[in-house]
Amino acid sequence: MSISENIMTIRNKEYTCTFEIAVDLIGGKWKPLILWYLGNKGTKRFSELKKLIPKVTQKILTQQLRELEADKLINRKVYAQVPPKVEYSLTDLGEKLMPVFSSMCKWGEDYYKESV
Repeated sequence: MSISENIMTIRNKEYTCTFEIAVDLIGGKWKPLILWYLGNKGTKRFSELKKLIPKVTQKILTQQLRELEADKLINRKVYAQVPPKVEYSLTDLGEKLMPVFSSMCKWGEDYYKESV
């Protein structure tokens, strides 16, 4: 990471603030759900994540998992067996997001109660 004149660069992407970095890494429709389930339900295989998030397509889930792995928020462990077995889990960095997601979950509960 380099900082010069309020521009931060990580892997050839430029950011103007650290909040922008966070939103880029965990933003979107599926990444927060993937991280939430891995944090609350533990290590999961691809098919288990797909069942937990039935509206996500296989292509998008694969893409999001690859991005989360590249960003060091999840681990991907491949077992050398036939058929291949792959498991996903949170990294220590990914674990640090759980209090943030717990707060968001609580806020969502409060919002729901107030809007019904």
